Amino acid sequence: MKILVTGGAGFIGANFVNYMVNEHPEDEIINLDLLTYAGNLENLKDVENKPNYKFYKGDIADREFIFNLFEKERPDVVVNFAAESHVDRSIENPSIFVQTNVLGTTTLLDASVKYGIKRFHQVSTDEVYGDLPLDRPDLFFTEETPIHTSSPYSSSKAAADLFVRAYHRTFGLPITISCCSNNYGPYQFPEKLIPLMISRATADEKLPVYGDGANVRDWLYVLDHCKAIDLILRKGKVGETYNIGGHNEKTNLEVVKTVLKAVDKPESLITYVEDRKGHDRRYAIDPTKIENELGWVPEENFDTGIAKTIQWYLDNEDWWKNILSGDYQNYFQKMYIDKGRVSE
Repeated sequence: MKILVTGGAGFIGANFVNYMVNEHPEDEIINLDLLTYAGNLENLKDVENKPNYKFYKGDIADREFIFNLFEKERPDVVVNFAAESHVDRSIENPSIFVQTNVLGTTTLLDASVKYGIKRFHQVSTDEVYGDLPLDRPDLFFTEETPIHTSSPYSSSKAAADLFVRAYHRTFGLPITISCCSNNYGPYQFPEKLIPLMISRATADEKLPVYGDGANVRDWLYVLDHCKAIDLILRKGKVGETYNIGGHNEKTNLEVVKTVLKAVDKPESLITYVEDRKGHDRRYAIDPTKIENELGWVPEENFDTGIAKTIQWYLDNEDWWKNILSGDYQNYFQKMYIDKGRVSE
């Protein structure tokens, strides 16, 4: 298969590209990323010279560029990771999220219809379901849970999902959708909770925790997520949505304290800050469908996954320090433009 992965230089996308290039050498993986602030080609150093990997820099909302790319490459499958994803940023500037997450997705869908894509997979989020009360641990998100968004980010993702479903019904485009819980693992941009806490704790800086820290998230190790998507592409039923969860509910405060203990720093570094607007209280996914129908189960629990994650950040301090300094944004120029491997 020739698989076009959009947003493949971001956190989850890069992990997916690395996994697919190595796990399926018979497939050609085409990585498309605009390299905005969260896109980092250093995440893909280990595969950038592999014969079954190719990179393009471009915007999924650029209609001319996308149609030219589809005409040139004729992919069989599209996996759409490309998205603005940080809730705080969506509150500050919602229009950027509409541009990328909604208009970008519909541009990809239009090209997919024209060029006869065999599978369009939309990577979504459990945030499209809204949140759950803290005092009802028996409640979980299922594939039948109504959409009930809380932020501009989740609203833009829900809108994109609805367009994906509409293109399946209206145009017969073969689609699948996956809604995942909070991912963690290597290559996550340092603004997100776990890498932010690791970087600040190792520097003996204050660790900001929203509100009372009691918000609950279901944590999914990123490689388990990548394997689930791979399975959906090969065995998932066209037109279906699959929830991917880790069975690992933790409060934000528990996560922060776990990080502090692992790096041997005091809990006195924790500082409570004003809560985020519209902050969802609890996310929890029921992954029964993907487990029963496709046989997927996460290989990592939170204890094993967080240990691997923290160790990776400790072993790769230069990686996240390059991001904090902004040096990572020079990688594309240095490794691609200057070496004549691609033109902007």
